[in-house]
Amino acid sequence: MQSALSEFLASLGICPQEVTHPPVHTVRDAYAHYAGLQGLHTKNLFLKDARGSLFLVTLPAERQVDMKALAPMLGARRLSFGSPDLMREVLATEPGSLGPLSLIADRKRQVRFAIDAELLDADAITCHPLDNTRTWVVATDDLRRILQAWHVEPLVLVFDGSPEQPVFV
Repeated sequence: MQSALSEFLASLGICPQEVTHPPVHTVRDAYAHYAGLQGLHTKNLFLKDARGSLFLVTLPAERQVDMKALAPMLGARRLSFGSPDLMREVLATEPGSLGPLSLIADRKRQVRFAIDAELLDADAITCHPLDNTRTWVVATDDLRRILQAWHVEPLVLVFDGSPEQPVFV
């Protein structure tokens, strides 16, 4: 899937900056390798709700989130973390490697993608390209192009308690 992702980005003329590092499993682990990287650092949550709906939520790395407050923003009830097995099955992604680029594997469009508005306001974000030994710096405009090409309409989260309408289609 990683080669398919690289080929897809190349077809769009997107060539992200890449940094390689030992495997990282948490945001805290990753910070040791981010010196000099431009862009907002991210954390990603793979969530499910009581109805079985799946969500990938991308947030600034330092954002603290109350799951009970997040649930209504997603139109969900009783959020919990999706299992590693479910993440592998739906997004072909290992724990620690999750990010917006994992959506390339969601061919059935089972996962609703939500992103913090703060990230969309940044020039670039950092994320793993399905591999927690690499981090890419992806320009926000390029992320928009990628999501459009995948027909993914993100839910833009504004942390004043209500979601915004998507800012791009």
